[in-house]
Amino acid sequence: MSEQLADELEAINSIYGDGTLAPADDSQSPSTYILTLPDEVTTSTLRLQFPPAYPDEPPVVLGTHSSGEHAKRGAAARDLALFRDAVGEVYEPGQVCLFDAIEQVKELIAAVTTAEKEDEKEEEEEEEEEDGENGKRVSSYDAAAASHDAASSETGGDQLGPEPPWTLSLPHIELKSTFIARCAPVSSPAQAALYLQHLLASDKRVRAATHNITAWRIRGPNGTSFQDCDDDGETAAGGRLLHLMQLMDLWDTMVVVTRWYGGQKLGPRRFALINGAARDAFVRAGLVEEENKQEGRKKKGGK
Repeated sequence: MSEQLADELEAINSIYGDGTLAPADDSQSPSTYILTLPDEVTTSTLRLQFPPAYPDEPPVVLGTHSSGEHAKRGAAARDLALFRDAVGEVYEPGQVCLFDAIEQVKELIAAVTTAEKEDEKEEEEEEEEEDGENGKRVSSYDAAAASHDAASSETGGDQLGPEPPWTLSLPHIELKSTFIARCAPVSSPAQAALYLQHLLASDKRVRAATHNITAWRIRGPNGTSFQDCDDDGETAAGGRLLHLMQLMDLWDTMVVVTRWYGGQKLGPRRFALINGAARDAFVRAGLVEEENKQEGRKKKGGK
């Protein structure tokens, strides 16, 4: 197993729970793994194979391992096709891709599930109309109860509105603690607070993390500006995150750095990991340039 695959295996199991990515017991190939997709979107598990050259070569999605209990007919095949699409979309040669692929397939499955619910609702409405035309009486009480049940079945994420346009960093891991940052453009403190509320309400793993450290800087009207931060129990981390944004001259942006504690104290090193994850998110969002590109330009210019 390559060092990069070992790190990715540890990161995936740290973020999504032990056993999320595990070696396949029934396989003669040590490079075959079982991936359990996040249970908030599906019960499917998939078989993956990592070539020796991974991540220079993409992982191979072999097929479905299990559809899980109480799964709808065809759900496993759907999830398999969506995950293959996700890997094809996020994979870049030389870069581990499983975390990005899982996050991508979560969005795809959620979108497909929402569409399926809407189709089912339309079919139910058509059946009710047909019943009425055939002389079957539907009371206003029954209609109101059905409407209430449909509303109750909606998820919290739907009620909070669309997913914020997060850009995520790669996982940063040290002594089994995992750090992931996400940033998004914001135009007001209220929007930043709403984005954080949406994140905590819609992602139970982020909600259950040890810390969710936040910072934002926003330009307001008439030369006003707003900036704030929250340590979320990680003393002084929010202020350091805000200071990083000030040094980078970032505006109209918020960042959330999530930490899952690994059981061993990191000391002051944790602040470098928090800011490093945040900077990676800013780079991936196109807010700053990578240092190696800047150094390359200096060398070409002869300075």
